[in-house]
Amino acid sequence: MQRRRSLAARFALVLLAAAAIGGVSLDAGSSAAEWPSAVDVGFGSDALRDEIGLRIYLPPDYSTTTKRYPVIYFLHGLPASSVAYRNTDFLRRAMTTLGRDAIVVAIQGARDGEPDTEYLDSGLGRNWETAVAVEVPRFVDRRFRTIPSRRGRAIVGVSAGGYGAMLLGLHHLGAFSAIESWSGYFHPTDPTGSVGLDLGSPTKNARASAHSFIAGLRPTFVRNATFLAFYVGTADSRFRAENKQFDRELAAAHVPHLFRLFAGGHVQSLWTRHAAAWLGLALDHLAATG
Repeated sequence: MQRRRSLAARFALVLLAAAAIGGVSLDAGSSAAEWPSAVDVGFGSDALRDEIGLRIYLPPDYSTTTKRYPVIYFLHGLPASSVAYRNTDFLRRAMTTLGRDAIVVAIQGARDGEPDTEYLDSGLGRNWETAVAVEVPRFVDRRFRTIPSRRGRAIVGVSAGGYGAMLLGLHHLGAFSAIESWSGYFHPTDPTGSVGLDLGSPTKNARASAHSFIAGLRPTFVRNATFLAFYVGTADSRFRAENKQFDRELAAAHVPHLFRLFAGGHVQSLWTRHAAAWLGLALDHLAATG
């Protein structure tokens, strides 16, 4: 009975969030502190046998306090260059508008000769999932004043990064308590985003598909409260249909989640316009700075 009440409460929270997101109004105003320029760092990744780069967005008061902060990990779209993670200043501007404390970490998700990793583990020196979901949080927790537990971590991504965020979040629910996909998809695709990938076996294909995990999510979310959200543009001809399918499958399995359609296509302007609200929703489900 207690579990049913908890699940019902979570559904109520999701419905409240759904109502709020449509009409959210954010205004930086004169009191909002401008977020400083990003800090670029890197470390040697065993999973990649290479250095992986991070662009760290720190809140304005980071250097003047001893507080610990929740962390939002951000995955960029693919295919991409080795420095695509640096083209994410819209996140800094969104956090300035939002006016809330957190650390935002944009993660390198590609490199020369490997532009479309799909954020998957693909063999020796190419284990991107392990690098992103295991090694990066461990490094960030050592290097910065974070809340070093799942209650202080969200994973968010756009397009292929949205696929990566959803899949890695579901694979590593012990590490992340908020998962958001922005105009993403839910099974691995080729660089065009229109052809699904065969990874060589039914087991590998199932593990790389977020659809495969839906049946077990309801009891898992009862044990580990998780905010699961995904958004897509009404004119996104590549990924709108799969987003709507994923919503139907989650609803049929009674898995609490938030899904919304927004006017626009598969374009940066959509993500920039809504980034502050979407980041705010993720932060609503993380532990507060302290």
